[in-house]
Amino acid sequence: MAARDHGPKPFVTNIEEQTLENTNYRTTLWSGKYMQMTVMAIAPGDDIGLEVHEDHDQFLRVEQGRGRVQMGPAEDQLDFDKEVGDDWVILVPAGSWHNVTNIGDEPLKVYSLYGPPEHEHGTVHVTKAESDAEEH
Repeated sequence: MAARDHGPKPFVTNIEEQTLENTNYRTTLWSGKYMQMTVMAIAPGDDIGLEVHEDHDQFLRVEQGRGRVQMGPAEDQLDFDKEVGDDWVILVPAGSWHNVTNIGDEPLKVYSLYGPPEHEHGTVHVTKAESDAEEH
């Protein structure tokens, strides 16, 4: 199935295949009115970037690779620090500063669900640098 934004229409997909086949830093697969789903391929040594979402929780699942998850109540207080790998889930509470770093030697492949949508319908960021440039 084509890796493009299928929302807000009804949609089903094999999320494991979509996640593992994705080579872009971020590809938006579905954008609805209240929720969005993206797949990500984070290069070795790269990260999602330290961020906080005040108004929503976030769900991420690791399909491939090794990551380091850091979370905490403040940008300079990331007291939650765990390693994750294939088949692990990361649940980020609203208001929690967080980052996920690829600590392996292959792309870290994850998918993420959150609401409300954060990215424009159809967003594709081939690289993290492209994503960072758009956010600034």
